[in-house]
Amino acid sequence: MAVTRRKKAKSAKEYIKNLIFSSQVFPFILTFSVMGVLFVLFRMKGVEINYKIASFNKDIDKISLENKELKAKKAKLLSIKRLRSMAKSYELAQPKRKQIIVIPK
Repeated sequence: MAVTRRKKAKSAKEYIKNLIFSSQVFPFILTFSVMGVLFVLFRMKGVEINYKIASFNKDIDKISLENKELKAKKAKLLSIKRLRSMAKSYELAQPKRKQIIVIPK
């Protein structure tokens, strides 16, 4: 009785082995395995690229804020009130009409 169970178990294992490695089933198993691995790899690459894009967007927002702060600082430094006070401290006078040169863009 024990011998027949072993034969049945062995024959079932061999049947499955022969089925998997048969010329009709093996290409399908191989194809779907490769497609599964490629799907996972492409998905991981997509997630990695999304993280990089999020990082770049964060950097862009940070630089935009810094740019706004620098523009505000420039406007403050070039204000008319400040320029007049600096001109007074350095004893500068208003330019005459002949001293003004207009440069076209």
